[in-house]
Amino acid sequence: MLPQEIIRAKRDGRVLGSDEIAFFAEGIASGAVSEGQIAAFAMAVFFNGMSRDEAVGLTLAMRDSGDVLDWSALPGPVIDKHSTGGVGDNVSLMLAPIVAACGAYVPMISGRGLGHTGGTLDKMDSIPGYISQPDKTRFVRAVREAGCAIISQTADLAPADKRFYSIRDVTATVESIPLITASILSKKLAAGLQGLVLDVKVGNGAFMARTRDATALAESLVAVANGAGLPTTALLTDMNQPLALAAGNAVEVGNAVDFLTGDRRDARLEEVTLALAAEMLVTAGLAQTPREAMEKARATLESGRAAEIFGRMVALLGGPNDFISRAAHYLPAAPIVRDVPSPQKGFVGSIETRTLGLAVVALGGGRTRPEDTIDHAVGLTALQPIGAEMERGDPLALVHARDEAAAEAAIRAVQTAYGFVPLRPRAIRPVKRRIGV
Repeated sequence: MLPQEIIRAKRDGRVLGSDEIAFFAEGIASGAVSEGQIAAFAMAVFFNGMSRDEAVGLTLAMRDSGDVLDWSALPGPVIDKHSTGGVGDNVSLMLAPIVAACGAYVPMISGRGLGHTGGTLDKMDSIPGYISQPDKTRFVRAVREAGCAIISQTADLAPADKRFYSIRDVTATVESIPLITASILSKKLAAGLQGLVLDVKVGNGAFMARTRDATALAESLVAVANGAGLPTTALLTDMNQPLALAAGNAVEVGNAVDFLTGDRRDARLEEVTLALAAEMLVTAGLAQTPREAMEKARATLESGRAAEIFGRMVALLGGPNDFISRAAHYLPAAPIVRDVPSPQKGFVGSIETRTLGLAVVALGGGRTRPEDTIDHAVGLTALQPIGAEMERGDPLALVHARDEAAAEAAIRAVQTAYGFVPLRPRAIRPVKRRIGV
């Protein structure tokens, strides 16, 4: 087989066989296929799409390009969640320990910030000593002893995807649904999961702003994952406002600790977190009905068991042993904290969520280039939600900044992100729909 002939076939709209896809994926991983050939293949898929069987074949081929973890020695089901990314989306930090507290094992392989959205690993890196890319021995020990571990993709897991994605990122082919599907699922399958739940965001703070597009992605992910032998469902969730009332890195970790300990739980964040937890428990066979699963998840949260597991995970991955009880002591804090005064009176009627995410990036809490260093201390807190009643001058949020100039720029950005209406708008539930097989 020749790479150029496979490219030609896909360019002309032919359905590729699993052997052709496996050959091409192996060439991506080994370097036998050039960057130009990968780019040409990605563009052919971008315009011509892939059948479900092709997407399954690409997913499995990229999974098999590296190690596949084996958790068969664990005494419980192994399951994970994947989010397509949003602003103030720190769900993973609470979800993994909640589900682990109910008897599952959660080897959560997460990513860093992308564009205006935050990255789970950047948040965890704000904890002193935390090793987000541990060796396999430490990773396995953390999962076995704590029940969960939040880490980054290693070089040995789905290496074909890592090279493929880096080329898609600079060739305007990221948005291809079959390629997004294969990229996400190849890593999850390589993690050795027995079940997966997807949190597909939709709205002005998500990569998929339109419900139609987000639904198409969710349906593709669910169909391909199940076709590859991984039981998977998805929840479509709202991202027309930040999920947590904080956006940044250390500030979102602090928010997660408050959630786990019960000091404060943002209502929308709680609803999405528990809905995903319930879905994971049913998928894992640890509850028979969504109602039973929801009760189990809430009970582990209220008992403090989930907070205890989060603290144990942090310690096993190099962080402080007393992190849960002294999070404010350990987390970095920005030297400047400023109110964002509301520019007018009224009810918050809309939020340009992407603008808030970009404000965090501009503060230094995200990256404009892959090599950029993250400032874990900066961000936004006390974000007012849609429906909040404001007087002129009331604080819309708090800006945590490194210097006065950055704070002033962030204040202006936050003010432009908020829209006001004279009457309180109707509340929108954050969980929009469930997508299964």
